[in-house]
Amino acid sequence: MRVLPCTLLILALFTTLAVYPQKEKYCSIGFYNLENMFDTIHDEGKNDYEFLPKGVNEWNSKKYNYKINNIASILSQLGTELQPSGAAIVGICEVENKNVLNDLVKADGLTRKKWEYIHMESEDNRGIDCALLYDPKQFSPATRQLVPYRNSGGSRHRTRGFLVVGGTLAKEQLHIIVNHWPSRYSKSPSRERAATQIKALKDSIFKLHPDTKLIIMGDFNDNPDNISLKDSLRARRSLAEVNTAHDLYNPFWNILRKEKKGTIKYRDRWQLYDQIIVSGNLCDKKRKGLKYSKSEIFVRPYMMNAEGRYKDYPKRTHADGKWLNGYSDHLPVVIYLYK
Repeated sequence: MRVLPCTLLILALFTTLAVYPQKEKYCSIGFYNLENMFDTIHDEGKNDYEFLPKGVNEWNSKKYNYKINNIASILSQLGTELQPSGAAIVGICEVENKNVLNDLVKADGLTRKKWEYIHMESEDNRGIDCALLYDPKQFSPATRQLVPYRNSGGSRHRTRGFLVVGGTLAKEQLHIIVNHWPSRYSKSPSRERAATQIKALKDSIFKLHPDTKLIIMGDFNDNPDNISLKDSLRARRSLAEVNTAHDLYNPFWNILRKEKKGTIKYRDRWQLYDQIIVSGNLCDKKRKGLKYSKSEIFVRPYMMNAEGRYKDYPKRTHADGKWLNGYSDHLPVVIYLYK
């Protein structure tokens, strides 16, 4: 057998690395609305009755365990395209409590990842909250806070708050705000108020930590070009409009309007309520460190209905009073950061 000289072996190695970039340089971050991720036990003071064994959905241990494993299978795949270890951080919403989160991170598909979570009980009437899942090998949280949503008069509103987490990702300071804004049953001003509050939070974070990177994620119940996100939060459509380190860029705007893709379908039209927005210092190629690379809506054929009235809609847990053993009425979203 002919043996290559040492220099040729080294040359071959560097050529291989040039053709196939090292995936370890990427970090992936996701968000997923889990759609009514309730356990089967009543939480005192919460309107969770439809998700109890005797409730309208006849929510029992069998259905709950299927839901846990279905969601875990999706979460385990998020961000693996460019980072084999999977997502460093995943924001989630519509999760009931710590019991559900404990079951979720221990489910098949996630248990080997040894994910941890951050959750703070909100004042939501139904008891569905935001939370943050993370890989402790990739992200180290340092601070956490649940900021309540305020009504127009300044009073607290019994709905999901804004989960704010600060920490370190790839040896850089990062802050994340996880959102679940008022539903479409509310008028636009309710979400515009949420956007104004998030902008104030953003400004406060940058005042205290001028060099931090910031990610704002969530189910905003608005599209990227609705007033709340476009005007109140000022999340920009193109990188050309991002002029400072603290401006915001929304990569999902063009996914909706140019690519005609969305995360939730209503009356046969795609809407893109689930988004991940990044700060300008993640977009500046002249700066060193973490940089925004690309974004995507995560979807696989088995996550969609293949037939019937809701063909080509996301396959959810229940529809028309029937248990479908699906995933969620939303699709998850992912962004990749490159260092």
